[in-house]
Amino acid sequence: MNFKKFESAEKLRGGYYTPADLATFLARWVSKISPNRTLEPSCGDGIFFEAINNSKLSGEIVGFELDEAEAQKSQERAQTLGLSRVNIRASDFLGWALEAMDDKTERFDAVIGNPPFIRYQYLPALFQDRAQAIFDRLGCKFTKHTNAWVSFVLASFELLRPGGRLAMVVPSEIIHVMHAQSLRSYLGANARRLIVVDPEELWFDGTLQGAVLLLVEKKKKATDYAEGLGIYPVRGRDFLQFDPEDVFNTPQSINGKTVEGKWTRALLAPATRELLDELIATNLARRFDEVADVDVGIVTGANKFFLVEDETVQRFGLQKWAYPMFGRSEHCPGIIYDDEQHQANASSGKPTNFIWFKDTSVERTKLGKQYIEQGLKESLHTRYKCRIRSPWYAVPSVYSTEIGMLKRSHDTPRLILNKVGAYTTDTAYRIRAKEGAAEQLVYSFLNGLTALSAELEGRHYGGGVLELVPSEIEKLLLPPPSKITPEIDELDKAVRTMSMDDVLALQTKRVLGEVGLSIAQQDELLSGWQRLRNRRHRVSSEAT
Repeated sequence: MNFKKFESAEKLRGGYYTPADLATFLARWVSKISPNRTLEPSCGDGIFFEAINNSKLSGEIVGFELDEAEAQKSQERAQTLGLSRVNIRASDFLGWALEAMDDKTERFDAVIGNPPFIRYQYLPALFQDRAQAIFDRLGCKFTKHTNAWVSFVLASFELLRPGGRLAMVVPSEIIHVMHAQSLRSYLGANARRLIVVDPEELWFDGTLQGAVLLLVEKKKKATDYAEGLGIYPVRGRDFLQFDPEDVFNTPQSINGKTVEGKWTRALLAPATRELLDELIATNLARRFDEVADVDVGIVTGANKFFLVEDETVQRFGLQKWAYPMFGRSEHCPGIIYDDEQHQANASSGKPTNFIWFKDTSVERTKLGKQYIEQGLKESLHTRYKCRIRSPWYAVPSVYSTEIGMLKRSHDTPRLILNKVGAYTTDTAYRIRAKEGAAEQLVYSFLNGLTALSAELEGRHYGGGVLELVPSEIEKLLLPPPSKITPEIDELDKAVRTMSMDDVLALQTKRVLGEVGLSIAQQDELLSGWQRLRNRRHRVSSEAT
């Protein structure tokens, strides 16, 4: 977990300023409709005003910047550029927007900018309330995982006049994170057309956060046809020399389920989307929640205290309360967690013990009491998950399952056959098979269909690591496990010794071939997985 006190001032105010060439491209596109009134909801030091000047964007410009020093810089930059019709307001945009939504005179022909990227929990309480109020006002579902940029885009789009344009730099997570689902649905319902310019590389120095350009044109009437979403992939910056109108009109729009849910489907070739739909319709692709149950791992509230290596167990005499556990990829290099793997982990000094205090008996031993006191000195008892239980070190909901799954993965997720009944923490999930044996589920899970499905349903952040939460895992597609003949030991060896590309190619042939998919269909699924995996890893298309 990230704590506010450890974050930089720049990150807390969401201040990642836009490169001038990207800003100019957005301003050129907006200028095509000759707006009389343009909104810049988070103008920072005024980089977009240079873009506005370069693109000869006419009309009144209304800008907002909460930081007074930055607002002053922005106003001065506008004056230096000779932009006379610029009004910078050193105030909170979201608070103003809530009032402006009721004032029908406050509407704009265009919106341009780069909204602040700030986690909800880092916002002051007043701004948290305003961010949520934007969602409530628009009838959108809100979650406290929401980032500030989502509320900014929602409010800005709502303040557009019919037929108006919104051109913004936004995090690439708009395509896949759950907290942006309300925004995706809202834009899909109210936009005539929306385009995402999706780069292979990172545009912002000093951050692992990817960014995209979002170009949206609002419907003129509520009954107008919504064309849907188009993705415009780019490598390098040559596209900035093109006519922005051509970029906006080039991609083939996709509607229906692609816009209703995550936008990752739009990144696939049409043939791949059609194949997925065919497999679902013929019941050759089953949803994970049809064949298995998934639950979060054990939530300790202080993993470093409760998950320890053998040396700590011996030093504090904790053998009575120590149980086998795994929770990291380094614990599970294959797909089987057995006594041999557990001992190998312990011998290498990894934390392989889950300390489970079922009562207060640990405090009746001298060394055990010292261990509890060590936790108190570290203020662990004040952490939320610890302070709401009594005693603070009694971890609830402790049970193990025959199958585990790590929360994050590099190439693709895999299930772990838990032969020793080891416990898993909240870095992993607990899974029970409902159809077929555990070995069949573990074996059939690793294939091109499921790997592609994980890319479509999961999310990723800086560094390109894929993450899945239980509600996303439940939507994963896989072949019917009961129809698969497992060769579990052979697969375990392959995962330990081969690249994941080679393992998936082999498993796709075995598993999907066994349920009747042709070689061409298998290749289509693998190609789709590689396409999305490489995008997540930011592997250049030139290298593939």
